[in-house]
Amino acid sequence: MADRIRVTVWNEGRHEKTNEHIAKIYPKGMHSVIAEYLANQGMEVRTATLDDPEHGLTDDVLANTDVLIWWGHMAHHEVQDAIVDKVYNKVLDGMGLICLHSAHFSKIFRKLMGTTCNLKWREIGEKERIWVVEPGHPIAEGLDEYIEIEHEEMYGERFDIPEPDTLVFISWFQGGEVFRSGCCYYRNKGKVFYFRPGHESYPTYYNENVMKIIANAVKWAKPNNGPQINFGNRQPLEKVAGA
Repeated sequence: MADRIRVTVWNEGRHEKTNEHIAKIYPKGMHSVIAEYLANQGMEVRTATLDDPEHGLTDDVLANTDVLIWWGHMAHHEVQDAIVDKVYNKVLDGMGLICLHSAHFSKIFRKLMGTTCNLKWREIGEKERIWVVEPGHPIAEGLDEYIEIEHEEMYGERFDIPEPDTLVFISWFQGGEVFRSGCCYYRNKGKVFYFRPGHESYPTYYNENVMKIIANAVKWAKPNNGPQINFGNRQPLEKVAGA
């Protein structure tokens, strides 16, 4: 039997502690809902939150994480730069990273993208239709040509990100906007996936198709056994005349 994918689900863990409405939707936090789903898919899952020592992302945790899932919103500025640097280096070394919804403004996503990652937004609980634009991609496995979320926060273009290496999903919103909502990137040996849905005021992470996409993304983003990357001065493999 193949080794189980080791996943760490990171969440600020603040909204459900301060907002009664959100606490009713996610009494144990969004991270617990995501973690439970992935565990039921046969993955080895742990959770971590902002207020844990070292934000729950100790050297030991990161060393035993194949894919890190990140959700943040109201406290991006509280994430320690030293932790961000550790996560960044782990991604470059092959750890997968999945950034959800408002994690577009997280320090780690902005560091990996090198842009502002800014966008338009509106929260009136409108319908979101997420279209699959790359049906052969493994993150789209098992989906119909689109999925619908009845009530969500709107994100709209321009989304200030680098052009994705692969764009898997585009969202349309009832108010008229569109958005690149499923973006894949390669960063050195690591893979990064940004997935748009997941505002804390709505039960988005109970949606079966949303969770299927996150599970598919974990499988795509896990490390592979590719070659070691070497930088710097190198000796020639063959004899070079005149050298």
